[in-house]
Amino acid sequence: MRRNTNRTVVAVARSLAVVLAAAALPVAAGATTAGADPVLDTGNVLSSVESPNGSKITKTEVYDEHSIIIWVYSASMGREIPVDVWRPADTSEPRPTLYLLNGAGGGEDAGTWRLQTDAIDFLTDKNINVVSPLAGRFSYYYTDWYSPDPALGNNKWTTFITEELPPIVDAALGTNGVNAIAGLSSSGTSVFSLATAKPGLFGGVAAYSGCAQTSDPIGKQFVKVTVETWGGGDIQNMWGSDDDPAWEANDPYLHAEKLRGLELYVSNGTGLPGRYDNGDGPGMNGDAGNVANQVIVGGVIEAATNYCTHNLQNRLDELGIPATFKFREDGTHSWGYWEDELKESWPVLARALDIDES
Repeated sequence: MRRNTNRTVVAVARSLAVVLAAAALPVAAGATTAGADPVLDTGNVLSSVESPNGSKITKTEVYDEHSIIIWVYSASMGREIPVDVWRPADTSEPRPTLYLLNGAGGGEDAGTWRLQTDAIDFLTDKNINVVSPLAGRFSYYYTDWYSPDPALGNNKWTTFITEELPPIVDAALGTNGVNAIAGLSSSGTSVFSLATAKPGLFGGVAAYSGCAQTSDPIGKQFVKVTVETWGGGDIQNMWGSDDDPAWEANDPYLHAEKLRGLELYVSNGTGLPGRYDNGDGPGMNGDAGNVANQVIVGGVIEAATNYCTHNLQNRLDELGIPATFKFREDGTHSWGYWEDELKESWPVLARALDIDES
């Protein structure tokens, strides 16, 4: 994989700034031992700052021995957003951050990395901060909507994730300013546009079972089904009518050139039943109805995202942009496969986070 020299310079500058800022902070009680985590020990963040538009942390809560929940007031959305934060095993020095996005429910339901996978155990020992917003249900795309929606509220997710949240996270957790982003299903689309919305913020992207074509007829249907059928929202409030330029403006496939220089990992199944599509699979609980839903509905969705993912691979190949693609021979649109893919994608994410695993 080729390195983006400009990104490396930016990351180094950010790291130095964060280290100098952290050095000026008072040492929290219990933080004198190397590796001890003052954030988890005290339940308080290292430092509280406001983003340029006034967004800020309003409260924190220790969730368990690995993590805290921070509530961030988003000035652009006018509401508090809970954010699940997983801390590194060793906090004796500033660490990079992985922004890990949930699927269609936005983390407001049980469909989260925390509840459906062993991601916490896997990532804690990687010595990174993990930041996972727990809001944005059926907004599909973690995007900035045209206007507030009666059912789904005010959605300004691009602003939140690229402008409001990063400076708050860097100060609160004492990060080194190096970031990557990963997502699945609907957020497996948005991670591409979020990474290109603010060049230099994220060094890499991992997308699992996403559809990186929002203006394509199949991609449009995904958005509409998620926002309107499942969420009860009005797509007009998101990107307007079918001929509105917002559909193309937010299409990662059409703007694939902007992905150049990023570390990229993209994966998909075929939709055919695989190792997790039976009564013993994750979340199936031996229930035939659960299995049928995963095989039928999850199979159709995965087959469609497979089409999108192949198109993205062809487009990146045409542009000469290097990326790692993983196409499984089977597998539906479900958590067991996404847990596996998170682990498969780690070498790419590690490069994006400037972690030396040699």
